[in-house]
Amino acid sequence: MATETATEEGPSPRVRLSRDRILAAAVAMADESGLESLTMRRLARALGVEAMSLYNHVDNKDAILDGIVALVVGEIELPGLEEPWDLAVRRCAVSAHEVLLRHRWACSLVMAPTTGRTAPLARMRYIESLLGCLRHGGFTPRQAYQAYHALDSHILGFTIWQIGHSFDEDEDPEFVARFLASLDLNEYPYIQEHIDEHVAAPDDDGAAEFAFGLDLLIAGLRAVRDGAPGDVKELTEASGATPHPRA
Repeated sequence: MATETATEEGPSPRVRLSRDRILAAAVAMADESGLESLTMRRLARALGVEAMSLYNHVDNKDAILDGIVALVVGEIELPGLEEPWDLAVRRCAVSAHEVLLRHRWACSLVMAPTTGRTAPLARMRYIESLLGCLRHGGFTPRQAYQAYHALDSHILGFTIWQIGHSFDEDEDPEFVARFLASLDLNEYPYIQEHIDEHVAAPDDDGAAEFAFGLDLLIAGLRAVRDGAPGDVKELTEASGATPHPRA
């Protein structure tokens, strides 16, 4: 049962436990300490209740994971049909990237449900909206299929890459210097140039890099949709479009 906290004015009102409170607390815990910190016992302690009280509102931990994925995906701005498809898709992709950076634990859960879990309806609404935007934008069913997977791969793949390669220079200000000292830069002159670009990049360079790849992708999709002659169309036709293993 929820605990009561005494104040100078007397006991505070009892706050009722609910599924929404449980999921909000679970998201906050994962954001602060990572998904591995999320256990039923720790979650109950954060809410000031006994662990068994949680089961009155959620079936199990998988239900919590489904719920917090739904909350995260629900933060993404879905593409509408009232503007050109490329602008709507770009807005949605940028929103998804920003949301996943805010909830760095979420990428692995968003990509695919684990055994015994179900795909959250929020994820299905996201996929349906993106596919609908592409179809209304003039893509064939096959082109929309390919375009969706290309966009999803960029959103999730770049975000995972960015999270994995990020580090706090305040915690280790000598990291770059040590790394450079470990290399024979006469043997790796282009790596030296690449590192120089990293060092000179502004704090929000990740967003710019994501947008750079996204704009290239959208330009390529536009060419495919329009039946552009030349390399883009020939490459997509020659690829055979191997089916993607997951939605």
